[in-house]
Amino acid sequence: MNKTLIVLIGPTGVGKTALSLHLAERFGTDIVSADSRQMYAPLKIGTAAPTKEQLAHVPHHFVGNLTLTDYYSAARYEEEAIRLLNTLFAEKETIILSGGSMMYVDAVCYGIDDIPTVDAETRTFMMERYEAEGLESLCQELRLLDPEYYRIVDLKNPKRVIHALEICHMTGRTYTSFRTQPRKQRPFQILKIGLRREREELYDRINLRVDQMMADGLLDEVRSVSAYRHLNSLNTVGYKELFKYLDGEWSLDFAIDKIKQNSRIYSRKQMTWWNRQQDIHWIHPDDKEALESILLAHTTKK
Repeated sequence: MNKTLIVLIGPTGVGKTALSLHLAERFGTDIVSADSRQMYAPLKIGTAAPTKEQLAHVPHHFVGNLTLTDYYSAARYEEEAIRLLNTLFAEKETIILSGGSMMYVDAVCYGIDDIPTVDAETRTFMMERYEAEGLESLCQELRLLDPEYYRIVDLKNPKRVIHALEICHMTGRTYTSFRTQPRKQRPFQILKIGLRREREELYDRINLRVDQMMADGLLDEVRSVSAYRHLNSLNTVGYKELFKYLDGEWSLDFAIDKIKQNSRIYSRKQMTWWNRQQDIHWIHPDDKEALESILLAHTTKK
């Protein structure tokens, strides 16, 4: 098995894009994105999607391939990404997978767990509770029923919280118990490289990136998709905060501060998720010597 998928992961703002381009150029290969929001074509600035120049320089996949109304899931991503990888590996020895959507990365590396389909009665029951009680009440119930998943789930994402509770109620088991099934075997090697920075350094980068997004026209981008705000594709940091500004609920400065704060919170969630995994080689993005050492060790093992 000489084919290798280099999986580049790390929290938002850490520097995955720059290093993924460096690796793609080095190996003369493609980048497969594992960012669930960069798939939506209208969401360029707020998702820090690759620029036109970057897309022209290195072939990218799963970037700008969806409209806001398209339904998509980690299970569909697994199916389509594995099909693509099999095609790419027919011609290339190494492919780069880069992104911060934890479930999408795990879908490629390990496969989606066989989670039961929620019946209509349970789905209606949970949606009625969400509308009547609000998200915070459901989060507290999840903390009691499945504390392990509560620690890693995005508690501001009602879709994730509600789905976990649906499974708990329908099966009498924790959602976590369905996510710990045997991993699927892939016909290629997986080398996972994690990027991390000291917290203060990362937070400074996140704050500066938000400021740059605003300077690049994020507010106009948010205005342009405002009519679709009810869709899950726009339940996204950077957009939901600016919708509140457009609605007159928040000042612009407060909305920008909330984008920075929620981005920092999300970065912590990402690290909590990946710190559970033992097969990641962690480096600082600027430590090229450590990167070379990891790549050399992997080549030697081949």
